[in-house]
Amino acid sequence: MARLFVSDLHLDAGAPAAIERFCAFLRTHAAGAEALYILGDLFESWIGDDDPAADELPVCAALRTLTAGGVACFALHGNRDFLLGLPHNARALHAGAARAGSRAHTARTTPYLMDVNSEAVAAAYRATGVRRIIHGHTHRPGVHEMLLDGTPTTRLVLGAWYEQGSYLRYEQGRYELRELTP
Repeated sequence: MARLFVSDLHLDAGAPAAIERFCAFLRTHAAGAEALYILGDLFESWIGDDDPAADELPVCAALRTLTAGGVACFALHGNRDFLLGLPHNARALHAGAARAGSRAHTARTTPYLMDVNSEAVAAAYRATGVRRIIHGHTHRPGVHEMLLDGTPTTRLVLGAWYEQGSYLRYEQGRYELRELTP
């Protein structure tokens, strides 16, 4: 069975087609998987389970259906969904400020600057002893292979969901980046 990885979905009510695309992905591709790993930024901003807005309800329901069907689901907090445990009003204010700051930063940053720092990646490989890193956040999907101290390494980068609806599939020792058809 396959393991699937997604990141940077940034789902919110302002993009209902992206929400439906993800829910359809859960009903189809993910339903037959062994596990789904969500590597941060599932929602544009997640301010907690007690948020009175119902924007996220279809996604939460689809994830409950997926796990009830026997698919393990794991989620890492991203920079958009780390606000669990604070009082609701404080989280709402903080989320709004974070979104505004991110939009301002993105507007003045070139795509080249949005990639990873190669020295930091090399340091992470050396510190952990791993040969493969899977991540999102940069919104620059791709497979990057390199030799580090004579050892082959692979960095698999997931794309932003709202840009292309992509995911990583791991099965029988092989990794494959895939795009969803619109």
